[in-house]
Amino acid sequence: MNTPRYPSLYEVNTRVRLRHLAREAGSRAALDDIPDAWLRGLAACGFDWVYLMGVWETGEVGRRISRSNEEWLRGYRDLLPDLRDEDICGSGFAVTGYRLHPDLGDPEGLFRFRERLHRQGLLLMLDLVPNHTAPDHPWVRDHPDYYVHGTEEDLARRPQDFTALDLPGGRTVLARGRDPYFSGWPDTLQLDYGSPALQEAMIAEVQGIARQCDGVRCDMAMLVLPEVFRQTWGRDMEPFWPRAIEVVRNEHPEFLFMAEAYWDLEWTLQQQGFDYTYDKRLYDRLNTGAGPVRDHLRADPKYQRKSVRFLENHDEPRAAAVFPSGRHQAAAVLTYLCPGLRFFHQGQFAGRRKKISVHLCRGPGEPTDPTIEEFYRGLFACLRRPAFRDGEWRLLDCNPTWEGNPSHDGYVAFAWKVGEERFLVAVNYAPDRGQCYVPLPWADLAGKAVRLNDLMGPAKYDRDGGSLLSPGLYLDVPEWGYHVFAATIEEG
Repeated sequence: MNTPRYPSLYEVNTRVRLRHLAREAGSRAALDDIPDAWLRGLAACGFDWVYLMGVWETGEVGRRISRSNEEWLRGYRDLLPDLRDEDICGSGFAVTGYRLHPDLGDPEGLFRFRERLHRQGLLLMLDLVPNHTAPDHPWVRDHPDYYVHGTEEDLARRPQDFTALDLPGGRTVLARGRDPYFSGWPDTLQLDYGSPALQEAMIAEVQGIARQCDGVRCDMAMLVLPEVFRQTWGRDMEPFWPRAIEVVRNEHPEFLFMAEAYWDLEWTLQQQGFDYTYDKRLYDRLNTGAGPVRDHLRADPKYQRKSVRFLENHDEPRAAAVFPSGRHQAAAVLTYLCPGLRFFHQGQFAGRRKKISVHLCRGPGEPTDPTIEEFYRGLFACLRRPAFRDGEWRLLDCNPTWEGNPSHDGYVAFAWKVGEERFLVAVNYAPDRGQCYVPLPWADLAGKAVRLNDLMGPAKYDRDGGSLLSPGLYLDVPEWGYHVFAATIEEG
């Protein structure tokens, strides 16, 4: 199945989606009950990938911890005032086995769902949680050597990072999964990548996942880089990702690896074989201003191509809650019309504002924001065009219009071209009206009449091609305003 250079992905909170279907039907719902019409709708929007979050087996221990942690419970009740125990299903990232959770269908349900996706031209992405497992994963009893061990002194000094279990070999202190900057996650145990046996076992797990889907989102992928593992646990390990990716690709050459990544380790993970890495830096800079965004988009084109662009996901707050409506639209134009994998989240198009914990399998009812919904409908129409999926991208200069007017600094602009199709994206990413000149990059416009037609607004301009080259297209746009112009040379 051919995929574009810059694909689009839709994340589904699987357990919440199925609970919603069950309420509508009045009976239990499984993957088989997700309607084909809904999948066709995703394909019609231009999506290439469906990421099912939270499909794997989880256990009673993780669920019990999720239902008893007072801090977490306060968050659940803020979201769901009518919270019930059955709404708390435990984190989908406290995995006990890489098999479809029985609450979501029978063991073959994933294969059938993947086949249905393929019939719509869609690919399936699932989770890999490489850093840790649930406390009741079978490895804990059968292979405790796969985990980071501690001492009774560690437990007494850092109870947030260690726990004691009664195992066949006696009382054993094991580390909780964590990153180097925060306390351990209480519903997890830390895998020891200093163990060659663990690395072999985890590679076998990845091979098993690769037989069930077309790609994986690797949770907190940077935690199993040697330098990060050493920083967190004070022990050495052999590099894991290059060998794991190579082994899987030997069996499944087109299999895709996407890394959740932070701390400026994205390039490192790309060099180790990842097809895509989260671009949290762009998200953060969108909360800062146009200058940092422009600087970010000057990065190496190879890095840009492998970046995952997002405004929200299951770990981040809802975009509609972070960005006021006008700024939300401007941020989305910049995020999703620049190169990279475009990552969208269930509920984003409707303007949902409440983030759903990964420990829950029910979300709150929220009204749809018709303005946001209409905006995304127009954005998807742009993203279906070949230029934005496979074209050549170029960041453009935004020059001052007259001396003493600094408002050009609030603009970000770039161009796309494939064949004879050309597009200009220009955003005044600032809280005030601004003006600028944007020189277009196509020398063959000289001496031609050019029509500029805004795909996401009513603007239509006829301009002389030479003036578009120098001094450039004059723009006078209100705060958080944007244009997505299709540029065509007028005949005659």
